[in-house]
Amino acid sequence: MKITTLCYIINKEKVLFLLRNKKTNDLNANKYIGVGGKVEDKESCQEGIMREIQEETGLQANKVKLRGIITFILPKWEDELCFVYTCDDYQGNIHECDEGELIWVDKQDISKLTLWEGDKIFLPYLFNDDKFFVIKLEYDKNDNLIAWKEEN
Repeated sequence: MKITTLCYIINKEKVLFLLRNKKTNDLNANKYIGVGGKVEDKESCQEGIMREIQEETGLQANKVKLRGIITFILPKWEDELCFVYTCDDYQGNIHECDEGELIWVDKQDISKLTLWEGDKIFLPYLFNDDKFFVIKLEYDKNDNLIAWKEEN
């Protein structure tokens, strides 16, 4: 199981999403997700997300907040333990991302995006609630959500 990070950058009523449309053989192809990625050797999860934010967006996160942990069970891919963050304290300017398009989305429009089914379960915690969450999301070989449970 790999350890990953995911962060949703917030600017008032907008959230930065990454439309994954530039890589081939991409688990997240044509879906809107937060920024993040695999935690590297000898790197803490917080160090990993700070690095990923800078690499993928050009922004320098001053502070991130750990909001939840998700276990992803993915038959076609390696299972993941994902640490989910939000960030509303950052500086700098967004640059082009080689993994997809970075797009600011109004919070009220998030449900209209092409999202993973499991994202529709945990995203409300990030933007409508301060609750820390622990969730397990299980997908089938066709990337359909087949089971989920809240674990805290």
